[in-house]
Amino acid sequence: MSVEPSRIAREMSHGAAGALDGYFSIKVADDLFGLPVTRVQTIFRIGSITRAPGGPRDIVGLVNLRGKIVTAVSLRRRLGLAREEEGPGSLAIGIEQGGEAFALLVDEIGDVLSLAPDSAITPPPHIARGRAKFAVAYHRINGRILPLLNIEAVFDFSGDR
Repeated sequence: MSVEPSRIAREMSHGAAGALDGYFSIKVADDLFGLPVTRVQTIFRIGSITRAPGGPRDIVGLVNLRGKIVTAVSLRRRLGLAREEEGPGSLAIGIEQGGEAFALLVDEIGDVLSLAPDSAITPPPHIARGRAKFAVAYHRINGRILPLLNIEAVFDFSGDR
C-alpha cells in the first residue's frame, strides 16, 4: 500500500480562510502528533528491513522505497517510548530532510487536520526537555494537546551516540 499525499496537500491549500496548513495526525503508542502534509512524500508499509548495526539506536535499518534505499527511523524510539517490534509490515512515512530520504516508522496515521491559529497554546510545562525538542508548536484540538513535529529535530542525530 502506498498513498501519494500530494493531492491531499493541494486540496488543503484551498482550505478555510485563516486556517494553517494541513497536518496528518499520527499516533505513536498513546501519543498523537501533527505532521505537515507538505513534508510527506508517501505513506507505505515496510516490505523488508536491512539492519544497520553500529548506528544510532533510533535507526531501525535500511528499506527499499521504489528502488531507492532510505534510512528507516523509529519515531517511537526517538521519543523514548517503549520499543515495539518494528520490521516488515510496519507503517512508514516517506520524508526528505537535508537532502536525504527517510522512512519514519509510526503506529497509525489518522485524519488530515486544518488547525486554526487560535488553537495554538504555549508549550505545556510538564513536557520533558528531551521530548520538547521534537515539537515546534502545540495546539489544543478536541480536548487534547497536539504537538506539531519538529522534522529537523526528528532527523538530527548529531547529539546521539
